[in-house]
Amino acid sequence: MRTQWLKKREGDAVRTQMYYAKQGVITEEMEYVAKLEKLEPELVRSEVARGRLIIPANVNHKNLEPMAIGIAASCKINANIGSSALASDAQGEVEKIEVSQKYKADTAMDLSTGGDLDDIRVQVINNSAIPIGTVPIYQILHDVNNKIEDLTIEKMLEVLERQAQQGVSYFTIHAGFLLETMPKIAKRKMGIVPRGGSLMAAWMMHYHRENPFYTAFDDILDICAKYDVSLSLGDSLRPGCLADASDDAQLGELKVLGELTLRAWEKMFKL
Repeated sequence: MRTQWLKKREGDAVRTQMYYAKQGVITEEMEYVAKLEKLEPELVRSEVARGRLIIPANVNHKNLEPMAIGIAASCKINANIGSSALASDAQGEVEKIEVSQKYKADTAMDLSTGGDLDDIRVQVINNSAIPIGTVPIYQILHDVNNKIEDLTIEKMLEVLERQAQQGVSYFTIHAGFLLETMPKIAKRKMGIVPRGGSLMAAWMMHYHRENPFYTAFDDILDICAKYDVSLSLGDSLRPGCLADASDDAQLGELKVLGELTLRAWEKMFKL
């Protein structure tokens, strides 16, 4: 279905849903989503243009059936799948994505950390009609043999582009956790809860340098624009207990995430 839609746009320099929405164009994906959600196509377009609704639809995921996440859309269910060092069979992950679709998951996260991650992901995407997302730091860490100090910005961007080429429709990246926030974490009862946040903290403490996802954010946006990958800006400093809720660390990160969101939207205006 999408093969014909995408063929019509092959010559376009940018092919993101937000870009078309901001140009006043209602894409076939928007029309498809409008029918599913029982909404007017123009409402879908305007919500995508405003950044209040996304259609995660990587241009390389040809067998995707478009869906929408946003205020105007119905509530969605995400399924988490993924291999580990103990179980890393690609066929097992394909079975998981098939079961996820059978029971009507709207999206799925491939959180694989063991085995041939690229082969697993390609097979999952090839057998999925729903959007597939990842947490790229998991593969970045895997590819540097679990030595976080060996992470480089070049390696990070290479993994992001490789996953985008494979058809990943959304990335969860931990870009809002800045070096200046470190002293605030020392006051917490439970420190850093998410794995991605802990990995970024380890890298920043080792090098005493700024979060590479933040430093290279504009380069990440270029990759996302090229393949139409949506961003899920992960909250590295969400609280692990009530004592840490709404503290300076959490609210400081949320402010940075808001600023990064505006930068991403502004990029769509300039393209």
